[in-house]
Amino acid sequence: MKNPNIKWIYLIVLSIIWGSSFILIKKSLLGLTPYQLGALRTLITGILLLAFGFNKLKTIPKSKWKWLLISALLGSFIPAFFFAIAETEIDSAVTSVLNSLVPLNTILLGFTVFKIASNKRQVLGVIIGFIGTAILILKGSELNPNQNYLYAGFVIASTLMYAANVNIIKRYLQDVKPLAIATGNYVFIVIPALIVLFFSDFFTTETFSNPALPKALMYITVLAVFGTALAKILFFRLVQMSTPVFASSVTYIMPIVALIWGVLDGESFSVLQFFASLLILLGVFLAHKRNV
Repeated sequence: MKNPNIKWIYLIVLSIIWGSSFILIKKSLLGLTPYQLGALRTLITGILLLAFGFNKLKTIPKSKWKWLLISALLGSFIPAFFFAIAETEIDSAVTSVLNSLVPLNTILLGFTVFKIASNKRQVLGVIIGFIGTAILILKGSELNPNQNYLYAGFVIASTLMYAANVNIIKRYLQDVKPLAIATGNYVFIVIPALIVLFFSDFFTTETFSNPALPKALMYITVLAVFGTALAKILFFRLVQMSTPVFASSVTYIMPIVALIWGVLDGESFSVLQFFASLLILLGVFLAHKRNV
């Protein structure tokens, strides 16, 4: 008999891992460009997953490969670059809170694209969540005039892609093993990542003479191994054992972890931003289906 509480263990572990990812991105950017970071993150993760999951590829039905390609682009490849680009202008703590929009966007896309019914409580949650987002961005722009909060758009776009990916996994990849999904994703994006890395001026004397590079490579390796490879397998399993909304509610705890890291790293976060963050989490809570 399966333990009904196991999904909560997955949720907490994922929250801690992904909540720490934002500060790792920030630290990696001290020695890498956003494109180098995104490409290296994808390459390291891909090599690791292919080493451990290559044999699982033969278990994937041919009809599933097109969904794996879409999942790879929306859930891994594009967001890896978008989050890195965003954190060149906005703090890691703010980025993590904005990432909490994933469950709300999961509901919106589930209703509009995947024809999954929504109730009034969920609609109210979405509205409250986006009000909190607007306050967070506007106050952040005021508090940090040297930061370009238009870059928050990269995070919001990524949350939409993550939300679409969650629905795709639940609807089209439910019967595929989590390691097979993760490995299949990276079959498609390892070569494009290598091409991006080649054209990002990574293989130059200037890059390798940067004294910040060794630490940046250490941070990106930790991010790729734990924050991407291991976390993706855990997440795909969580989606399959629960629901898209429950799985995406990993963002309940992630901002708490990320905020702690951000404060320890000297990032500023106002009382109003904290209130806006609570509004977003309240929206996620209200939108959360009772039967998950």
